[in-house]
Amino acid sequence: MLATVKALFSAIVDYAGLFPPAQLSLQTAMANYVQYQASPHAWMLGRLVLPATRLEEFVELLPTFSLQHWPLSLIMAGKADEMAATLTKVRSLAANHPAIAIQALEFPPLASAEIAALVLPPQLETHQVEAFFEIPLDQTLPAYLAVLQRQGAAAKIRTGGVTAAAFPSVTQLCEFIYTCAQAQIAFKATAGLHHPLPGNYALTYEPESATATMYGFLNVSLVAACIYWQKITPADALKLLQTTSTDAFFLTEEIVSWNQHQLSLAEIVTARKQMFHAFGSCSFVEPIAGLQALQLQLSPPSFSL
Repeated sequence: MLATVKALFSAIVDYAGLFPPAQLSLQTAMANYVQYQASPHAWMLGRLVLPATRLEEFVELLPTFSLQHWPLSLIMAGKADEMAATLTKVRSLAANHPAIAIQALEFPPLASAEIAALVLPPQLETHQVEAFFEIPLDQTLPAYLAVLQRQGAAAKIRTGGVTAAAFPSVTQLCEFIYTCAQAQIAFKATAGLHHPLPGNYALTYEPESATATMYGFLNVSLVAACIYWQKITPADALKLLQTTSTDAFFLTEEIVSWNQHQLSLAEIVTARKQMFHAFGSCSFVEPIAGLQALQLQLSPPSFSL
């Protein structure tokens, strides 16, 4: 495998099998995560995404699995005071179960004043915690990012869903990445990024599912890195987000290029650390299969949905 490919996609998929369109049971999602961790593709696997309200249920199921380390990204919900109470319970559960490694908290859309008022834990026990806030894609974006700067938090963008209306426009996505780079704010994406390249894909796993144009995680990764290193203009970024042909990309052990815009391995590694951290996906199979189809991942996945 090319070192550049591994740098682009290392630990990039936060597995969200509990969420639509997969909507698996917690036991099945946990069993899948154990299987994925033991596979040759574990290098792409990030955290297990879990609603914070289901952490107690998760703890009850822990003894049925052999995995000794569970990196979690917890989805927070409710009002600010309710989330504070949830965090207190989370701390207690994490302290009593060494297998739990809470690495991230994901917050729903909140008013900027609510974000500013939250007291975020720098760590839970020995584990550093990232906080991701889903923020609106409108003219208030810079103001929200200023609050995240003061909080030392990161941003979250919803890049799709089970309806076509859930997908941001390419202009919105591009502006979000640019604004995050200008504010030096890292981000993660969620939903709609199952595939490496953009295309028209089914919105659900139902036989008669509607389809929509989805973005590609290869494109988003490269746009984020190129913008971070100030290698492309906004117009170029819009084109890159919509590039569907592999002919425009060139990859070696040391570089990745798109239409003559080049990133070194070291630049990719830094951009992943500083800019685009991960994307949540209810499927771990589809991203791997997509890379395998592009001959960027040599071995096909050995597991199913």
